[in-house]
Amino acid sequence: MSIDPANFAPAAASAPRIWVVDDDRSVRFVLATALRDAGYAVDGFDSADPVLQALAARGAPDLLFTDVRMPGDSGLLLLDKLKRAYPQLPVIVMSAYTDVASTAGAFRGGAHEFLSKPFDLDDAVALAARSLPGVPAGGAIVPGRAQVGKGSAELIGDSPAMRALFRAIGRLAQAPLSVLVTGETGTGKELVARALHRESPRARKPFIALNTAAIPAELLESELFGHEAGAFTGAQRRHVGRFEQADGGTLFLDEIGDMPLPLQTRLLRVLAEGEFFRVGGRELIRVDVRVIAATHQDLEALVVEGRFRADLLHRLDVVRLQLPPLRERRGDVPRLAENFLAIAASKLGAPAKRFAVPAMEAMRGHDWPGNVRELENVCWRLAALAPGETITAADMRGALSSGLSIAPQGKEWDHALAAWVQARLAEGADHLHAEARERFDHTLLEVALEFTHGRRAEAAQRLGVGRNTLTRKLGPGRARR
Repeated sequence: MSIDPANFAPAAASAPRIWVVDDDRSVRFVLATALRDAGYAVDGFDSADPVLQALAARGAPDLLFTDVRMPGDSGLLLLDKLKRAYPQLPVIVMSAYTDVASTAGAFRGGAHEFLSKPFDLDDAVALAARSLPGVPAGGAIVPGRAQVGKGSAELIGDSPAMRALFRAIGRLAQAPLSVLVTGETGTGKELVARALHRESPRARKPFIALNTAAIPAELLESELFGHEAGAFTGAQRRHVGRFEQADGGTLFLDEIGDMPLPLQTRLLRVLAEGEFFRVGGRELIRVDVRVIAATHQDLEALVVEGRFRADLLHRLDVVRLQLPPLRERRGDVPRLAENFLAIAASKLGAPAKRFAVPAMEAMRGHDWPGNVRELENVCWRLAALAPGETITAADMRGALSSGLSIAPQGKEWDHALAAWVQARLAEGADHLHAEARERFDHTLLEVALEFTHGRRAEAAQRLGVGRNTLTRKLGPGRARR
């Protein structure tokens, strides 16, 4: 590979020097032209090797744009080599493959910014202008060292909102800040937390997740902070809580809005001081934990209602990441659906399947009230039940309708209930009303808990019953789940 002479152009000696590295000649040409029109001196390169040769011969430019995927050294490897020798050189990484691993790898390696392809030329020129101040044109750049890591993305999306989210994760992963992840149920808030941990310096330490809405209030304190033997009835041995388990790593607290007020006070102290006592204990426990919290609720409204501490919100909400609902990023549905379908088919041992165009259009047109989780469940149903290798629009309609509740006034529901009553009467059973109601309640509550992935407060709210009612009806065995 060699330097592309067509991408060189003379410029005033005082003009800041910018290098553009991309194996796509058209990208080099249009970006270099736009930058030259803005008054910069621009050189173009088609791979990393000629960049390194030019560095040895002429020194570093004032700013460098580089693609990620190129023949020879990748853009991230080039970034690593540049930052070892010139740590003050601002490098803007470009890629059409926008995901958490790429963005986090770029920022961890010292990238100044991440530019998603395709990009607007005016935005790229404006980014160059913002990146140049503070780096004197032709000024000396001190050698140094940086490293690029690896990661595997679980979040998927090419929409502008997701690209912005990936860039934010890439930046925040390196900072020891508390993060509040907000978004509707099913949008993937835990995936964001896992990505922040995976791409952070804490990645080799534990990631501990706790859904505060899934633990009964009387047990939540012990789950968080642990307890000593004899602290309460049934506490026969010492229990290490989630904060201790996460020491050195990350603790993810899902549905933080459901946390009882007394525990909010204890949590605030831990966040402020990094220390706590186990329940029934006298030993002061010190931990180094990054806390990432998540909720689908409006915490500001809960503060106004007196159900959430304002000082705790301020402590958790150092940085807020908002996950968009799936209906606001319909362009991501095809990639998500194909990914989920492939995973489901593989785990079920079923033949690989693909979506017909009408089926995919039906998916894009659906509002997905359950967001990404609902889409994943539909893909699992399709992988298991669709008869052919090609999923049709009819298959889609069947999968979507099978996930909906059956209205009690439906004839099939009435007939099934009548048949059950007749059979039990024929068997000589008594007290059918109590038996039927018990089975009805149990099924209703179990399905609601499964739908909300164990979040009791949400299940109770969806059913229109109190959380205590839900716990009581499930019985003691399930109450401790």
